[in-house]
Amino acid sequence: MTLYDYPGCPFGKKVRIVLAEKELSFDTKIVDLAKGQQRGDEFRRLNPFGKVPVLVDESCIIYESTIINEYLNDEYPHPPELLPEDSAEKARIRLLVDYADRAFTLPAMAIERELGSPERDEARLAAARESVTKCVAMLERELTGKEYLSADFCLADIAFAPALLHLGRLGITIDASVPNVHAWRARLTARPSIGSLLKLVA
Repeated sequence: MTLYDYPGCPFGKKVRIVLAEKELSFDTKIVDLAKGQQRGDEFRRLNPFGKVPVLVDESCIIYESTIINEYLNDEYPHPPELLPEDSAEKARIRLLVDYADRAFTLPAMAIERELGSPERDEARLAAARESVTKCVAMLERELTGKEYLSADFCLADIAFAPALLHLGRLGITIDASVPNVHAWRARLTARPSIGSLLKLVA
């Protein structure tokens, strides 16, 4: 099994968390996005959209982190099962994963880009921060009376984790003002699969 990835990519980190939870061994091939390796013909044969991550499992080639993670959960169901059995709850978790990707991770990436840009777009930065802040408020409500976003640790928790770990560097604090999210973040980082990523965002 080989994961094509870039170290700073939060979507690649999503996949790495699932691989760790499933206790799967894999090789890593770094695709240097700064050098444009994702646009090369060799990589586009794996993913015509030219994006990381890509997982190659024997003859199976999968791209898009959410699809990769569902494949890993289906193909390697134990340990642990990362989607609930109930169809309605499974749909809710999939909606949360999509929300995490679109309304949390992408805006967090936009904040990072704007903060590092010599020509910062303040309007774009403010819009991205508002999206992340709204998402944190939604998570605070979703986590009321819960340890995780479903009855057990699941793909939705994993989808939020990489950007969540990174928020401090973006000037967004997860503290006692959002006690459910604060406690959830502590539970997530206590898991070896997620805690190991902290060094990548330190």
